[in-house]
Amino acid sequence: MLELQQMGCHNINFVTPAHFVPQILDALSFAIEGGLCLPLVYNSGGYDSVETLRVLDGVFDIYMPDFKYSDGQVSTQLSSAPDYPEVAKAALQEMHRQVGELQMDERGIAQRGLLVRHLVLPQGLSGTKEVMRFIAQNISPQTYVNVMEQYRPCYRAAEHPPLDRPITGKEFREAVEMALQEGLRRLEGVSGDW
Repeated sequence: MLELQQMGCHNINFVTPAHFVPQILDALSFAIEGGLCLPLVYNSGGYDSVETLRVLDGVFDIYMPDFKYSDGQVSTQLSSAPDYPEVAKAALQEMHRQVGELQMDERGIAQRGLLVRHLVLPQGLSGTKEVMRFIAQNISPQTYVNVMEQYRPCYRAAEHPPLDRPITGKEFREAVEMALQEGLRRLEGVSGDW
């Protein structure tokens, strides 16, 4: 971490870190003693226990979770996680309680707050409207949301239509419209022309 800081990195980004939380906390004590002062990012799939997140209260500066699906049947089929929507909702609320809305410095670099990613899937499988409604109504309409269009079929996607194809431009535009209709305005990479 200290080497990354010395190289000029903007933050220390821990990807899918839940199963390493004890080790991260141990390592951070040494890094902070050594002068670590960069923002710490908890980058996850959104399937995080509130109990673990509470242990991290005051440790991480930025939470960057996915909110993958709003429907338990879809999350069961695609991720074998029937409780994904409920777990993700509780996790996002706890993350927001800890760090609030995303704050950036004068260069546009995140310093603290919540940034939610949502991957748009073909034929609305990710439940974008419900995801955006939950964020706007239960987190904050000022939540910074990255509506992602980069889904590409890989591995065994051909066995699971409609996941056998990328999303269309129309599906992405509709997803952005849904976010805007729900009152979200801080959308990553989306101009004000929508």
